[in-house]
Amino acid sequence: LIGPKMARELLQKFGTLEDLYARIDEVAGGKRRDNLLLGREQAFLSRELARLNAETPVAIDWERGRAGGFDPAKAADMFMAFGFHSLTEKMRSRVPPTRAIWKVDYQTIDTLEKLDQLVAEMSRQPNISFDTETTSISPRWAEIVGCSFSWNDGQGYYLPFRAPAGAVRLDPERALAVLRPVLENDQIRKIGQNLKYDMIVLRSAGIDLAGVDFDTMVASYLLDAGERNHNLDELAARYLNHSTTTIDELIGTGKQQKRMDEVPIPLITHYAVEDADVVWRLRPMLAKRLEELQLDRLFRDVEIPLIEVLVELEYNGIKVDVARLQELSRQYGERLVVLEKEIYELAGRQFNIGSPKQLQEVLFDEQKLPKLRKTKTGASTDADVLEELARLHPLPAKIIEYRQYAKLKGTYVDALPQMVHPTTGRVHASFNQSVAATGRLSSSDPNLQNIPIRTDSGREIRSAFLPGHDGWRLVAADYSQFELRLLAHFSQDATLCEAFARDEDIHARVASQVYNVPLADVTSDMRRVAKAVNFGVIYGQSAFGLSKMLGIDQTQAAQFIRAYFAGYPGVSEFIERTIAECRQNGFVTTILGRRRIIRGMGDAEKAIGPDRAENESLFAVADAASVGADLPDAPRRSEDRSAPQRGEGALRQRSLAERTAINTVVQGSEADLIKLAMINIYHRMRAEHLASRMLLQNHDELIFEAPPEEIDLMVQLAKEEMSGVWPLSVSLKVDVKTGSNWADCEPWA
Repeated sequence: LIGPKMARELLQKFGTLEDLYARIDEVAGGKRRDNLLLGREQAFLSRELARLNAETPVAIDWERGRAGGFDPAKAADMFMAFGFHSLTEKMRSRVPPTRAIWKVDYQTIDTLEKLDQLVAEMSRQPNISFDTETTSISPRWAEIVGCSFSWNDGQGYYLPFRAPAGAVRLDPERALAVLRPVLENDQIRKIGQNLKYDMIVLRSAGIDLAGVDFDTMVASYLLDAGERNHNLDELAARYLNHSTTTIDELIGTGKQQKRMDEVPIPLITHYAVEDADVVWRLRPMLAKRLEELQLDRLFRDVEIPLIEVLVELEYNGIKVDVARLQELSRQYGERLVVLEKEIYELAGRQFNIGSPKQLQEVLFDEQKLPKLRKTKTGASTDADVLEELARLHPLPAKIIEYRQYAKLKGTYVDALPQMVHPTTGRVHASFNQSVAATGRLSSSDPNLQNIPIRTDSGREIRSAFLPGHDGWRLVAADYSQFELRLLAHFSQDATLCEAFARDEDIHARVASQVYNVPLADVTSDMRRVAKAVNFGVIYGQSAFGLSKMLGIDQTQAAQFIRAYFAGYPGVSEFIERTIAECRQNGFVTTILGRRRIIRGMGDAEKAIGPDRAENESLFAVADAASVGADLPDAPRRSEDRSAPQRGEGALRQRSLAERTAINTVVQGSEADLIKLAMINIYHRMRAEHLASRMLLQNHDELIFEAPPEEIDLMVQLAKEEMSGVWPLSVSLKVDVKTGSNWADCEPWA
């Protein structure tokens, strides 16, 4: 037979089928010529079937086919609903800006007399919209340039604290002293966009903003967690069809960019008050949607109270040992030099290790290693590919190690000292409430949730995180097997629930069930396999994926999966039920009612469009990374044959939409409960007037610093509030450790 590639080459050489067969003797290869001759009739017939009939009588009205005649605003709404962000922006650019349509009265308050009148008026308002303009996007480094207020559509006020030379402005300290009774009055409810930022800025200036009532960014996130953008410009366009003044329009870009305090007061007045005005107008629209989708309680009882807790974390920050990091930088640098030399020796020459193109040449052209996956730029050299290639050659393993050290050195060891606040001596990470689609908090600037947990290098970096006072200790409270306990609650699987009720080692119990051996006979290898199954299969990992991770063949992996679901039928039923409900409704919900639309689930997709979410990693399999290749034989049980349908659906690779649905229910519920625990702990610490502070949230873990006399109390408090956060059918277990640094935390006796 002649394949597509050879057919293309032949036609390029001979031009037409007729010429090809007229010159058949010129075709190289006897077998190829024979195939062509045998398939001559089929070739000409295929061409006839594929050829368009130019004589077909078709009347075309070319004028009616001209593009145009559509409503760009409606087209923009449609493109946004289907997740076509670039097309959405193109359509919006064709919509005449509505900025001029709004009739506004934005005033500058630049004297104390005007400020006194404004405060008197605000004191009579039940709700006000509030915003700050500052010198930095990092709140702990920012100074206030001015602030704006609004409580009527189209009306608002800007107070300049910093301004261009010669401009009239208010003295910041005196102005804030006058504003304090309003800002710290919890009876005057505050509305804003990303109020967490404003609260940290004000707290640094000595003001504790009280009465936080509504955050438009958080509301938008709850309404559509899969949407990538919840900034105010986007919300104004989406809900108000209003084109706002952007920050780039205000301060410019590149070399022409101004500081905020260099912008003329009339321009910054319009920009700042417009933000407060837009927030004020958005509030009733978003509040109505939250109520319609039954998200108002989650918003009111969890997400809004959480803002104050996150302010506490970000304001406190955590102390880092700069000298320790500098020593690690030296060590990692030396290790990279050694690794570089070893890589060159294995490769037989020097090359740029950071260049994918040069790495492709070394691995695939020179070392003749198999090309496992292709990308637009050639054979892939990503981490998964290198892991597989490492089984065939020592060079990929060295490259993996080199990349790991280089990343840790650049991301943490060298970067963290540059992020230490000059006054506090601490690193103040941001905890983002509106990023992860599951509801989880994310960390940035720096990302303190991404430091490896179980590697030596990760522990070395964690050793640089310290309590902020001499004699104090860190207290780390961590949910034990949080996902699996929630899985037991949702699935109501009798065996799984019983194992947790007995406080058994769940991975050993699963190994016992899967291998059909007594619990006492479970080996460490069996347990590691069960751990991989626990954290992979329940999220839709196929036999292929499990075999790849464990280094076994797919037949063994399929037997593991069958045995798992035969032993835990409730888990299989929960997974299938979740997928069925999502397919019917188009969304899934968490334990506290958080809602996430899941695209690509069949009939429900027609009503809600394709997926816009940037999905997170769906497999919690990091714990299984140490699984070795020398494993016991796969289980062979009579039960596998007697119930072949149980869990058979898991043997195929579940779609991304299905895995996302299951992941969201479990991981999103984790997020719900640890957020609620954080709120409860924070308020109890305040009520008991503790000196201890909450510093970090690392998914299932909370980090505190405490003086010696409060350690026992903090250990007990964390255990009580975290384990009792919500009534589940299985108990939540909390492990609490303390130490002089994050790496050295040990169980508190």
